[in-house]
Amino acid sequence: MGTTWSTIGGVLAVSLGVTVLVVVMFSLGVAAWARGGAGAPSHGDRWGRTDRVATAAAVACFAACLAVAGYGIDLIIPG
Repeated sequence: MGTTWSTIGGVLAVSLGVTVLVVVMFSLGVAAWARGGAGAPSHGDRWGRTDRVATAAAVACFAACLAVAGYGIDLIIPG
């Protein structure tokens, strides 16, 4: 039984890439959430277009992170 180093390197590269992608997406989500006012208008102000876009971007980033985590759990736990 031999070790296929290219396969191990490929798994390492993919897992490192996905990890970096999830960290970047989560960081962008936190930044967008803060820019959007954390989901609520402040002191009776009306929501502007940029607030809604930032909040939607944050939700999309968090949803992408959740999808990647769910897919990873699905790979680990069969059935």
